[in-house]
Amino acid sequence: MPAVTAQNPLALPRVAAPSGAVPRPVLAVSTAPSGFEGEGFPVRRAFAGIDYRHLDPFIMMDQMGEVEYAVGEAKGTPWHPHRGFETVTYIIDGTFVHQDSHGGGGVITDGDTQWMTAGSGLLHIETPPEELVVSGGLFHGLQLWVNLPSHDKMIPPKYQDIRGGSVKLLASEDGGALLRLIAGDLADHAGPGSTHTPITMIHASVNPGAELTLPWRPEFNALAYGLAGRGAAGTQGRPFRMGQAVVFGSGDSLTIRADETQDSRSANFEVVLLGGAPIREPMFHYGPFVMNTHAELAQAFEDFKAGRLGTVPVAHA
Repeated sequence: MPAVTAQNPLALPRVAAPSGAVPRPVLAVSTAPSGFEGEGFPVRRAFAGIDYRHLDPFIMMDQMGEVEYAVGEAKGTPWHPHRGFETVTYIIDGTFVHQDSHGGGGVITDGDTQWMTAGSGLLHIETPPEELVVSGGLFHGLQLWVNLPSHDKMIPPKYQDIRGGSVKLLASEDGGALLRLIAGDLADHAGPGSTHTPITMIHASVNPGAELTLPWRPEFNALAYGLAGRGAAGTQGRPFRMGQAVVFGSGDSLTIRADETQDSRSANFEVVLLGGAPIREPMFHYGPFVMNTHAELAQAFEDFKAGRLGTVPVAHA
């Protein structure tokens, strides 16, 4: 971990919070419960128990793995529907194969991201490739759900294939942290992901003992989640580690620090940083649908049952 890196972070554009930036305090640190998704692959529910007012526009996020599959163990999801939001699947280690009923799909591996805008609705499937099932191997990734505002709930579905090599690589002011900007903007740098709801998504690798302070849009919320290792958040140094989420308060900069020693497979403290402009609309979430009213949820289920969200391609039927 991770596949997308830089030989010399000191040669990358540097990012630093401006002088006088107001640091965001840590409001809470929570531990993600473990569970299973799809056909039985292990996940951590990163945002379980966090009040939605701190998450908006994010709905949920699952850390998939980190797991070393034995021969025949690798699992995925069966065909299932979505409507009303976007799914963002980021693979750190291993491989996932996606296909949807709207014609989107492909193989994502080692730093790739698939960005699926479900919009008005579709069916999709995510499976491990045959070689991973046959031989076993390491699998680790994230799936993030991003809400759509009411005026975009029923837009046509869209699929973005974001190769790992296209992410914007940046470094902290002293070069002690490598930043992979997947979507949104950071200090006038833009990531490749195209978003309907304004968000920023970053995978940061922080060297042992290093501190990372970034400018952060004051109108965005701010969240951090530990993917591997341990460290601290905020200028007050609130400890957090792999499998824990941090909720930041208001301000226009945020700080992460890595412990001097790390106890994971990664040499660094690996963290995903998320921020977004709150939609501030009613949100009704049930199963694979995220809408604004109970009536819209009921309509989504009715449309799914009637086959109006697409059909499974003949080759998979």
